[in-house]
Amino acid sequence: MSGYSAISWKEAGIERSARWYSEKGMPAPRLVRMIDDRMTADAAYRLVCEGTALLWKGDFQNARQLLQALARRIDKKRLAHKTTSSPTELFHQYRQAQSQRARILGSLLIPFNADHSIPLRRAPDVRLQCLEAYGPRTEAYIASLCELQGLIGAFEWRKKGIALPALGGRIHPHYGVFAPIRSEYVDLVMKTPLPRQVTAQSVAFDIGTGTGILAAVLARRGFQHIVATDLDARAINCAHENFTHLGIATQVDLVQTNLFPEGQASLIVCNPPWIPARPSSSLEHAIFDPGSRMLWGFLHGLSLHLASEGEGWLILSDFAEHLGLRTRAELLAAIDAAGLRVLSKSDVKPYHKRVADTSDPLHAARAAELTSLWRLAAK
Repeated sequence: MSGYSAISWKEAGIERSARWYSEKGMPAPRLVRMIDDRMTADAAYRLVCEGTALLWKGDFQNARQLLQALARRIDKKRLAHKTTSSPTELFHQYRQAQSQRARILGSLLIPFNADHSIPLRRAPDVRLQCLEAYGPRTEAYIASLCELQGLIGAFEWRKKGIALPALGGRIHPHYGVFAPIRSEYVDLVMKTPLPRQVTAQSVAFDIGTGTGILAAVLARRGFQHIVATDLDARAINCAHENFTHLGIATQVDLVQTNLFPEGQASLIVCNPPWIPARPSSSLEHAIFDPGSRMLWGFLHGLSLHLASEGEGWLILSDFAEHLGLRTRAELLAAIDAAGLRVLSKSDVKPYHKRVADTSDPLHAARAAELTSLWRLAAK
């Protein structure tokens, strides 16, 4: 667990302290005040905006209601400050607002016992959920209620899974592994004709596999041997579990590494983070990639790992282009500089809920977005 440190507060005039944990890597708050059910939402909002974290010692369900009240106040303030900035400025304002929102909501804290139980009235039993994310603990600790809710939601995602008709089954994301809730790119990988080289060498690489969804699609398309890579240990464990449930574990080798494994393949697929910006937490690395490092790394290493007449499939949204964070010319120049040529490009419109959300500050960019599969080959 990241963010390992201690926090202190006064309780009945006595100085107390406990371990602080944050899976998002949030630093331990310096100012902590113990509160209970008598605290009003307005008073709590004022305190957290001033930088004071609030350690809850009242009824758990009342703490949840207070968190919702804080969220309403944040959102009301955001709606009252609409701007007419450029897409790039809107994006940075949006990210700043999201970061501030996360900081404020993350300031409502709750205590945990060493076995992950919560010593509050009407608290749910979340020991299994916490054990999965935090691992075993040997002492009591303090964590954010907002983070706990995210942890519980992720646990439900893992149990329920995400149905994917292309696979004839479900993908079960683990906590800390990005859930593939947008499936339009899965359809692109399922429908794009395979390179002719596959008949001679039925080997594929899935770079940055995450939950293993694209490797699973390639297995369904008949590849005899697939190597799926990821740098994150949680992703490797998640993908292994999904491959086992889908009955394709014998077709896929998992390698914990950055980008490419050793050797060559007739098809190499990669779905890198789409937005070249700095993630605000460890859980955002699947979305934000500073300087497009993974994208450029994939392009510049691709030709070395492609078998003769093989193809690289790059799955990439143009969302960053609509935000002014990367240009199409920069992408094409990087492809050319990597000794690659574009064979074709297939586009699909996203159909997730946020596309139709006109209250979203980034709505214009989302409405114009296309997800593309670029077929690349060595020059």
